[in-house]
Amino acid sequence: MFTEKNKWKVFLIVALIVIFAVAAYLVHYMMSVNSYQERVRSTIVSDVDTSEIPDGSYTGEYDVGFIYAKVEVYIESGKITDIHILEHRNDRGMTAESIVDSIISNQTIDVDAVSGATNSSTVIKKAIESALLQD
Repeated sequence: MFTEKNKWKVFLIVALIVIFAVAAYLVHYMMSVNSYQERVRSTIVSDVDTSEIPDGSYTGEYDVGFIYAKVEVYIESGKITDIHILEHRNDRGMTAESIVDSIISNQTIDVDAVSGATNSSTVIKKAIESALLQD
């Protein structure tokens, strides 16, 4: 049987293991966040000339870890006629989905990000670029 002194030793060992596990998780999480932020910062979105793209629908996606977007872009007579967001995994960037309206009305991917949803805006724009650059 455990004595009172042994019970405290076991409790302290278990507590230290739990503290270590939580600390390891937090370090891993922070490294993941830093990696995700660096991937967004290094993302370059280029405008695409749609005048030579055949009519049809094109699917593209882009993933930076915490944010992912999959889109379907519709081209007719060299113009972007519609963009459907098929999937958008985000943190607080749901408002970024309105960026597709700006892209359609301006006929360019090179539009300003949605305020407060810059990272999601970048990921959606990169997914659109990916769709339009398919061979």
